[in-house]
Amino acid sequence: MSLERPEAPEHQEKAKVDLSKLLAIIPPATELKGEKKAIREKRVRIRFDRSLDKPIARIPVHVANDIGVKSGDLVEIVVAGKRKAILTAEVVESRETSITVYPADLEKQGVADNSIVTIRRKEPQ
Repeated sequence: MSLERPEAPEHQEKAKVDLSKLLAIIPPATELKGEKKAIREKRVRIRFDRSLDKPIARIPVHVANDIGVKSGDLVEIVVAGKRKAILTAEVVESRETSITVYPADLEKQGVADNSIVTIRRKEPQ
């Protein structure tokens, strides 16, 4: 009595399909979504600059480009969803990620220097 099994045709090895080739034909989810949505707001740190004499927010170019702000536009700065200030944007060439702002209005509301805020473009009404 031998325990050998005869090899049947269905037990032969099948050619394996390369999974990466199959995945290459499936587009990424971002392409399925369609057009890219513009970022409306961004969370950044603010720094107080006491040398500013009017309500200005100095925004680095890369942050301004992300949220679609140009010099002269109005921006809204919101801290913790409660404290708000509307300032005039001034786009500056800088590698920093923090925004320099006029401190008077924010200090009255109890906002500290180096706080994390949400900045967005203020739409005209």
